[in-house]
Amino acid sequence: MSEPKVTEAKKPEQVMVEQNMSEQMTVRREKLAMWRDAGLAYPNTWRTDMSTSDIHEKYGEYDKEALDDLAVEVCVAGRMMAHRVMGKSSFMKIQDGEGQLQLFLNRDVLGGAEIYNPTKKWDLGDLIGAKGVLFITKTGELSLKVSHIEMVSKCLRPMPEKWHGLSDLETRYRQRYVDLMVTPESRDTFRARSKIVSLLRRGLEDRGFMEVETPMLQTQAGGAAARPFTTHHNALDMELFLRIAPELYLKRLLVGGFERVFEINRNFRNEGLDATHNPEFTMVEFYQAYADFHDAMDTTEGIIRNIAEGLNISKVKWEGVEIDLTQPFKRMRLDEAVFEYRPDLRGHANDKALLATVCLQENPDVKPLITWKAGHYLLELFETLVEPNLKQPTFITHYPVDVSPLARRNNDDETVTDRFELFVAGREIANGFSELNDPDDQRERFVAQANAKAAGDAEATGVDEDYLRALEFGMPPAAGVGIGVDRLVMMLTGQHSIRDVLLFPHMRPENS
Repeated sequence: MSEPKVTEAKKPEQVMVEQNMSEQMTVRREKLAMWRDAGLAYPNTWRTDMSTSDIHEKYGEYDKEALDDLAVEVCVAGRMMAHRVMGKSSFMKIQDGEGQLQLFLNRDVLGGAEIYNPTKKWDLGDLIGAKGVLFITKTGELSLKVSHIEMVSKCLRPMPEKWHGLSDLETRYRQRYVDLMVTPESRDTFRARSKIVSLLRRGLEDRGFMEVETPMLQTQAGGAAARPFTTHHNALDMELFLRIAPELYLKRLLVGGFERVFEINRNFRNEGLDATHNPEFTMVEFYQAYADFHDAMDTTEGIIRNIAEGLNISKVKWEGVEIDLTQPFKRMRLDEAVFEYRPDLRGHANDKALLATVCLQENPDVKPLITWKAGHYLLELFETLVEPNLKQPTFITHYPVDVSPLARRNNDDETVTDRFELFVAGREIANGFSELNDPDDQRERFVAQANAKAAGDAEATGVDEDYLRALEFGMPPAAGVGIGVDRLVMMLTGQHSIRDVLLFPHMRPENS
C-alpha cells in the first residue's frame, strides 16, 4: 500500500491572494458575458495607423498651439495600464509594443453617457482601440483626445499589483507574457537581443559568409562533447538525436565548395540547468575555407566589437566587472595560463601522473574517467585555477589534443591543437579552431571518442562514417567558430542568468 501524498499547507496570505484573484476573475467574466450578449466580444475590425513610440517621436517636441494647429488624428491600440475617472471625464494610459500614450475621454466628445459610462467599468489589462486628435494637456503631456473608443479584447485575469510589478522570478519566467506587459527592462532586453542577432547576421554577411540551414534531427550526434536528446522516427523505425551542434554538417558544405557559411539556430543538450545553461539554446557557427584559428579569432573579435558599436556601447558591466570592448582582446596559451598559477608544472604539461596528483589537490571533487589523458587533467586545472579569473575578454589558445577531437594539431607541438576559447568575466563565450581535415587523423580521434563512450563518458561521440567519407573527398584548410548567442546577449545586456535572455526558458512543471 502506497504512502498517502503529503501536500504542503498554503500560507494564509497565499490563500487570500488566490481568493482575491478568483473573485476578480468572476467579476471580469460577468463583464465579458455582458459584452458577449451585446454581440461585441472579441472583434477583429480595429486597425492602427501609428504606434505610441512613433507618436512621441514625431510630435513629442511640439508645443500646445502648434499641435492644435496641426489637428493630427490617429488610431492607436494598446493595453490599459492605468485609469483615472473624474466624473464626466477620465484619463487612461495604454501601452502597445513600443511604449505608452495617455488617452483623454470626455462624455460629450464621445457622444453621451451611453458610450462613455461603460468605459468606466473597463479593467486594467483590457486591450483598447482609440481614435482621436493629439493635444498637449495642462501638465504638458502629449495625449490623445478620444472621439471613438472600443474594447478589442478582454483581460480576464488581474494584472500584477501596480507598484510592485512582477517581482517573483519564477513567475516572470513561467509567464513571460505577463512579465513583458509590466516590466520595461524585460522588453528592453529582448529588443536588444533581436538587434544583437540582426547585427551578428549582418556582420557575417558583410564578411562574405552565406547563411545556411542544416538538420536538427540527426542519425548521429556529433560536433561537440555533450549528452544528446534522443527520439524515435516511427516511419523509418529508427533512433534520432536532436543536434548538439551543426558543425559536421557545416563542414560538409566546405567540402561541397561553399567556402564561407554560417548558421544561427538552436542546439539541444541533455544536461543540467544553471545560470549559463539551458537544454535548448542558440548558437552561431561559421566556417571559412583557407583560414586558420588566428583568422577566426580576428573575425570573432571584430564581429563582437561591431555588435557593440551597433548598440552604441563601448563598456558594459557584467558579473561585477566593467568590460572594455574597445581594447584588443588578450591572447594566451592554455598551458601558460595554468603555469601562472602553478609554476611548478612548467615543463610537465604532458606528465599525466603529476597532473593527476595536482588536479586532485586543487579540486578534490574531480571525478576522472579511466580514459583520461594528460590533456584532460590540464584542462581540469585550467577550469579550476584560471577560468574564473579571466575577467576582460581573453582568447585562451592551444588546447590539448586529448580534449579537442575535431581541431587540427599544431605544427610545432602535436600534443596541442590550433584551438581557442573566448572568455569574458570568467565565462566561455566562443570556441573555435583550425579545422582537422585529415581523414585518417579524424578517424583516430573518432575511435578514441567511441572508446571513451564505451567506458562510460556520456558526452563522448562515436564514429561518423559519412563525415569521414566527406573528408576523403578533400576538405580545404579552414577555421570555424561557435559563439553562444545567449551568453553574448547576457554580456551585452548585463544579465546574470540565461533565463533573463530567453523568452521561454525551460522550467520544471508547475505541479511537480
